[in-house]
Amino acid sequence: MRLFDLFLGRKSVDRELRLGLVENWRQFSLLVALNLFVGGMIGLERTILPVLAEAEFGITSRTAAISFIATFGISKALSNLFAGHLAQRVTRRRILIVGWLFGLPVPLILIWTPDWGWVIGANVLLGINQGLTWSMTVNMKMDLVGPRWRGLALGFNETAGYVALAAAAFLTGVIAQSYGLRPEPFYLGIGIAAIGLALSVFLVRDTAPYLALETARQSALDPNAVSNPVSLRRSFADTTWRRRDLFGITQAGFVKNLNDGLAWGIFPLLFASHGLDLDRIGILVAIFPMVWGSLQIGSGWISDVLGRTPLIVTGMLLQGGAICMVGLVTSFGPWAVAMVLLGQVPPWFIRRY
Repeated sequence: MRLFDLFLGRKSVDRELRLGLVENWRQFSLLVALNLFVGGMIGLERTILPVLAEAEFGITSRTAAISFIATFGISKALSNLFAGHLAQRVTRRRILIVGWLFGLPVPLILIWTPDWGWVIGANVLLGINQGLTWSMTVNMKMDLVGPRWRGLALGFNETAGYVALAAAAFLTGVIAQSYGLRPEPFYLGIGIAAIGLALSVFLVRDTAPYLALETARQSALDPNAVSNPVSLRRSFADTTWRRRDLFGITQAGFVKNLNDGLAWGIFPLLFASHGLDLDRIGILVAIFPMVWGSLQIGSGWISDVLGRTPLIVTGMLLQGGAICMVGLVTSFGPWAVAMVLLGQVPPWFIRRY
């Protein structure tokens, strides 16, 4: 039991509470591993659902076929909005566990659903799952490392999540090509959700003491630097119209998520319309998050050293060019190049004020 506690870095071994990546590598590594499962949950749908809409439910309207993305995006956005506010009242670990409870029914619904309405409902649950779990893994890593290396911490988080997303998208495409669109590809999701919940319940510990330590240090250095928690209304106003710097970050995040939705919903239908098999569609769909994820550690570190703005501008230009390229070419090779370029996007959302 003592060895188990040592690996987790629990206070039962009387270790002094300190901020930093090296000092908290055990719990930090566990949170990185946990985000593999968070990303894997969303990767389950990347290759399958746009094709499933027409093949099994007879939905020929492209707008209806990608309606699941809109419901996912709305529920995730609202979950993100309230997750930070709730974290000030409830522990991050509890919110993380609740997020996994919302994710557990998703693969089961996708396996047994008799009509498309249930798919929409499953994506509401998936959006809540992603909003709560991804937000909390990000915040908990930042709590552990302190203010100096937040970009690097987020780089590790995004790398784990998006590499797992890419792997799940590829695997579901391969499974679907061999066994069919349902139910086999979604068996993977049952295991992902169960393991993610188990890790959160039994191994993850809350990071509130680390956040309190950082706050105390900031207060000691500058009593005016730490104020009372900002209300949800004021946070919304600051990030949407009051502060130009925060508005710019919010706008970049909106554009990036819009592009991600395009890659998720429209691109698989485009590739299928040109006769590509599901396994090759799975490869193309996986390239974007794989490239994105593999670059996050480096770009996170660079953003800590050089700043965020140059990376944001460069990334937005590359994404725009990549999307134009996808629409102009009609074969697997050029599409693969375009998806690589689409993944060249820095961690636009990590700037702290």
